[in-house]
Amino acid sequence: MRMDINDLRLFLAVVEAGSITAGAARANLALGSASERLRAMEDDAGMTLLRRHPRGVSLTEAGDALAHHARLILRQQSLLRAELQDFANGARGTLHLYANTAALTGFLPGRLAPWLAERPRLRVDLKERTSVEIVHAVRGGQAEAGILSSAVDAGTLHLQPVADDPLWLIVPPLHRLSGHGGGVRFEDLLGDNFVALADGNALQEHIEANALELGRTLSVRVRMKTFEGLCEMVGHGIGIGIVPRSIARHYRRRFGFHAIAIEEAWARRRLGLCFARWSALSRSMQSLLLHLGGTAVED
Repeated sequence: MRMDINDLRLFLAVVEAGSITAGAARANLALGSASERLRAMEDDAGMTLLRRHPRGVSLTEAGDALAHHARLILRQQSLLRAELQDFANGARGTLHLYANTAALTGFLPGRLAPWLAERPRLRVDLKERTSVEIVHAVRGGQAEAGILSSAVDAGTLHLQPVADDPLWLIVPPLHRLSGHGGGVRFEDLLGDNFVALADGNALQEHIEANALELGRTLSVRVRMKTFEGLCEMVGHGIGIGIVPRSIARHYRRRFGFHAIAIEEAWARRRLGLCFARWSALSRSMQSLLLHLGGTAVED
């Protein structure tokens, strides 16, 4: 059958009005055009759908079946249109967002939750990655955007700082600096044993590069794959460590270490939003980045 949506709308308009004349008026069609389309529908179906009477029309059994299914089809079309509009407006769909551990632990939960609560049909595929991995993922199109350390070289990608994320020293409860009220200089720490992150970690490489600039190397007692593991080791007195402030605050009470600000400029990092082209972002991602403190930019 070759009936289209407009044919079904016309047919229901005639049925609900009880006459072809009134139905044509409801469908904004001339009477002749409406009559011709109704005859074409019956020819296509191979049967009579409407009984014509001097004062109107009534449905045949086949016409009644068509009216039933036409209502279902038009209702479904309306739902489809509304759903697609939700996608267009950024109220439905799945966002692919990458974030480093500091962003996931301290920055995102309190900010993402209220935004997501207002969009019950939207899902966020949130993946934890290092800042360097996030740059590669955004550049390669695996993620629309990411949240990472502004200390990372983002190349041609946009990187918009949105929150402070300085590096802090963490020391065991009985360490000589435990209870220290002010900041500390990095060079004064280089005689201590460190608990460090695993080789290849971008943050750890950043820390060790700054030690090399001072002509020193870190005395690493053990390397851990996660911030949680590093913090636990420090809490047990294995050594001192350097972690983002958000991580220190998250684990300080659990593992009982003391946290102290590092004075050097290289330790005063920020978290940033990273993306390739603003115009290429979905509306929902644009909305989220603006909510997180980002700014729309011209490509």
